[in-house]
Amino acid sequence: MMAEKHLHSSDPELAGVPPRYSSSERKRNDASLASAATMSEEDAARYGHVSRGLKSRHIQFIALGGTIGTGLFLGIGNAFTHAGPLSVLLGYTFTGIAIFAMMQCLGEMATWLPLPGAIPQFCARYVDGALSFAVGWNNWYAASITLCAEISAAALVIGFWEGAQSVNVAVWISIIWLVIILLNIFSVGLYGEAEFWFASLKIITIVGLLMLAFIVDLGGNPHHERLGFRYWKNPGAMKEYPPQIHGDLGRFLGLFSTLVNATFSYGGVEMVAVAAGEAENPRKNIPKAVRRVFWRILVFYVLGSLAIGVLVSSEDKGLLDAQADGRSDAAASPWVIGIKNAGISVLPSIINAVILTSATSSGNAFLYTGSRYLYALAQNRQAPRIFLTCSKKGVPYYAVAVTAIIGALTYLSVDSNGGAAKAFGWFQNLTTIASLFTWCSICIVYLQFYKALKAQGISRDTLVFKSRFQPYTAWFALIYFAMIILFSGFAVFIKGNWNVSDFIAAYIGIPIFFLLYGGWKLVKRPQFIKPYEADLTSGKAALDAEDEHWQREYKPPVSIIQKIWDWLA
Repeated sequence: MMAEKHLHSSDPELAGVPPRYSSSERKRNDASLASAATMSEEDAARYGHVSRGLKSRHIQFIALGGTIGTGLFLGIGNAFTHAGPLSVLLGYTFTGIAIFAMMQCLGEMATWLPLPGAIPQFCARYVDGALSFAVGWNNWYAASITLCAEISAAALVIGFWEGAQSVNVAVWISIIWLVIILLNIFSVGLYGEAEFWFASLKIITIVGLLMLAFIVDLGGNPHHERLGFRYWKNPGAMKEYPPQIHGDLGRFLGLFSTLVNATFSYGGVEMVAVAAGEAENPRKNIPKAVRRVFWRILVFYVLGSLAIGVLVSSEDKGLLDAQADGRSDAAASPWVIGIKNAGISVLPSIINAVILTSATSSGNAFLYTGSRYLYALAQNRQAPRIFLTCSKKGVPYYAVAVTAIIGALTYLSVDSNGGAAKAFGWFQNLTTIASLFTWCSICIVYLQFYKALKAQGISRDTLVFKSRFQPYTAWFALIYFAMIILFSGFAVFIKGNWNVSDFIAAYIGIPIFFLLYGGWKLVKRPQFIKPYEADLTSGKAALDAEDEHWQREYKPPVSIIQKIWDWLA
């Protein structure tokens, strides 16, 4: 069988990893096993290697709230004013279903082989080198640009407080940028710990806001006024967008416009797989984290968009003025506006502080992700090998440094003509299309992975994590994301709406991706990998040995508190 051939032809150092090792040996072996599947002994000795420093609670909280940034708190306001509450709710729900379908595909592959960088590695093993190159570099620039977007947003958010407005925004950019770099450069454990606490704060805040919205909606506010669904009746649940398109078509286009905004809010959800190569006990923790994505979508995005819809009108003057002025602080948050309208004045500063930490957390997460994509590309020999160089703590510091340098683009937003808000809008458009291409690629890779398992006689029933309704789940997500890519800039084609800048912002990501793919294909001419030739097992023996070790070390919870914590983290 082809599977047996791959298993026995794995690199000698991989097959030779002892299934049992002492606690004193574990520290040495953990690091090498994390990247052994794609590095030779010579490379590991020369460059070092990443380490499995992300604990279970780090992975679970990264899955729940790691990349929740400004999109859920601020960006949703733009979609809300254009399309109305029901359109936003449906847009986030539909996109959430597609995201969950895509994550099922990624979770199955990442549990089979939890590799550093993950997605470019899977492309190279199951599809072809050109897709690996395109996805890797596309993801790297998307993560780098999102880093800029989140730093820009965080710097603007600080200006909400009196006294901070007199300080040049470049000062705040510098401070936030430095904090994010420090959280990434020392050890992956420090990054994981920061994300654990950042995510905890976001989760507590969002759950608190949902509870508050429910109470306010039922009349538990200083005005003792029950809101119900009044804002769905007047001005209406679904608004016409663009304004010159009326009737059902206008409402449908308004709904479609929310899909792009929802995509930005969901951006980075695949980070769990990127972190799989540095996670403790990945065969247990990654499936658990992937399943948590469902609750993240339901509680944060679906219930969140519903809560906003009952708290504030889509034609609220404060919300419309904030959007017109390009505000990117708490004053532009529909959460804050709705709560203030209910007569509760103490919360805006608290929410602004949470938005600040959310943006910083998201920037922290994207610096980590971008550096690991560079690391994965270097492993595939599609980026300079210097990016493999790791510190003794397992941090690929050259990859971190180069990704962090891109953050300097955030200084372009420093001017007196509203440039920060414009820069944030451009960054958002560019990263949205990049995320969509990443998700499409994951679905394509999974379809090949699915065929390869079948061709090589490996039953999916033997997998640690088996996603449901395949391959239809993958096809659904692929078609959904491809549709958004093609029609994301539909508004510019409507009579009277043509704008060259908007057209470029909506579609520049398409030629970038295909230039990357076509360029590698033309220069290197990699062959498309046939299912029976796909490398499903190289490095798996070492990872299986490591998994056996984790299973032996795992101690089942005994007390009720331990069981609750084990379920949660």
